[in-house]
Formats: sequence, C-alpha cells, structure tokens
Amino acid sequence: MNGSLLEQPVQRLRAYLALTKLRVNTLIVFCAIIGMFLAVPTGLPPAGLVLAATLGIAFVAGAAAAINCLIEQQIDAKMARTRARPLPRGELSTAETLLFSAVLGGAGLSVLYHAVNPLTMWLTLATFVGYAVIYTLLLKPYTPQNIVIGGASGAMPPVLGWAAITGDVSADACLLFLIIFAWTPPHFWALALYRTKEYAAAGLPMLPVTHGAEFTRLQVLLYTFILTAVTLLPFVTQMSGWIYLASAILLNAVFIAYAWRLLREYSDELAKRTFRFSILYLSLIFAALLVDHYLK
Repeated sequence: MNGSLLEQPVQRLRAYLALTKLRVNTLIVFCAIIGMFLAVPTGLPPAGLVLAATLGIAFVAGAAAAINCLIEQQIDAKMARTRARPLPRGELSTAETLLFSAVLGGAGLSVLYHAVNPLTMWLTLATFVGYAVIYTLLLKPYTPQNIVIGGASGAMPPVLGWAAITGDVSADACLLFLIIFAWTPPHFWALALYRTKEYAAAGLPMLPVTHGAEFTRLQVLLYTFILTAVTLLPFVTQMSGWIYLASAILLNAVFIAYAWRLLREYSDELAKRTFRFSILYLSLIFAALLVDHYLK
C-alpha cells in the first residue's frame, strides 16, 4: 500500500521531467556553459553567475520543450519515437502542462533578469518564442525548410551563455551560433531519413517527405561541407588555436565520411549511426573549443 502511494508521485515527477526533454536540453545547457567559459579571456567566470545562468537557461529550455510537447501531442501520438511522451499517454493534462511550463519558464526568466542580466533574459525569451511558437506552430507544419530556419533558436545557447557573462554579444559569440546553426540540418535530416514514414503519417513536411530520400542525402552532404567551413572560422579569426583546429579537422572528416556513405550506400542503420555521431560531434567540437581556450 505504502509502495503504491509513493509510486504515483514519483511517476508524475518523471512525467513532468519527460516534458522538458532532458537529453536534448542537456546538450543545450552544455553549449551554453561552454559559451560562458569562452567569454572570459583568462581565468574562470564567476561561479555564482555560471550557476544562475545555467539554472535560468535550463528552466526556460525545459518550459519551451513542454510547450512543444503540448502543441504536438496529436502528432506525437502518431510517431513511434514520441508516442510514449506524457501527453499522448494521458499522464498529464493540457492544463497541467501549461501551468508547469508557465511556472518553470517564469522562474527561469526571473533568475536571468535578477541574478544574471536583462540582456540574457530577453535573448532567452526570444529563443523561447522562436522555438515554442515560430518553429513549432509556423515552420514545422508548413515548410520542409523548418529545420534550416528554425535552427536559429537551437543555435542560441552559447550566445546566451556568452551574454550572461559579458552582458553583450560579440563576433566570437556569433561564430558559436553559426556552428550550431550549420550543424542542425544534417543532424535532423539524418534522423528524418530513417523516420520518413512516421513524419509522412503525421503530416509533417520534412525534407525526405517532400523532396525524397536521395535529395535529402545530398543536402546532408552539402550542409556537412558548410559545417566544416564554419567550424574552421574560430581558428581563422584567432578565437582558437591549433588544438581546436586539429580536433575540428578530425571530427569533420568523420562527419563527411558518414554523409558520403549516406549518399552512396544508404541504410536506415547508417542514418541512425550518423544521427548519433552528430550529437557526439557537437559535444566534442565545443569541448575542443574549451580545452583549446585554456591550453593555447
């Protein structure tokens, strides 16, 4: 009896946590933290400021994910990848999700405004609107370029981190933005390639649904070349040094090899491996920037 009484609140807590898309937001917060450390020319950023900015950004990112889940609950119910989320399963109601998002997002914005700086708060709010409203409501259901245009919101975390420490947005912060912006299309299109039937059944105009698999595979390769060029810019502008350059060349060579194989010898399993590598790729690129920052 006691076990069952305890189990119910634990299950609800898990449901609320699932709304925040923890795995995705872990990468978002990681990139924001890297932006905070890179914003300091020498030494470390203030620990209290890093903690406040991290919490604020994480809370707002979680709130945006919850709104995304709310808006797309009918779509999620049609897709194997998402049908286990709390709303399609009936574990949480629309009102509960709205309240959770409002409280979490409001708390995050309040922390950013009062404990970090107003610029970071406004940039984070704009990112929330860009993802939860513009991307989810206007782009994703209506254009196959949803990932390209909507990628601007997903590319903001290092800029938010940079702004949290410096109170402004520099050219170097914009380079960090460009890296994620260029990374987003090949990352998501690799996923869309092996989930094409699900996206089609859900009525979403993802690129392989509207333009076919071969065209999408070519775009993955072309955008990987663009990504390679963009990731060399920190070295060109002297934001980073040789450690980062060597890491970027190696990581891009592997990513290009994956993209080339996707084009020439496609399989769903290869697309899955490409998608998984793309996540590792972004983490390692930003880790290399951090290591180079302190060792160059």
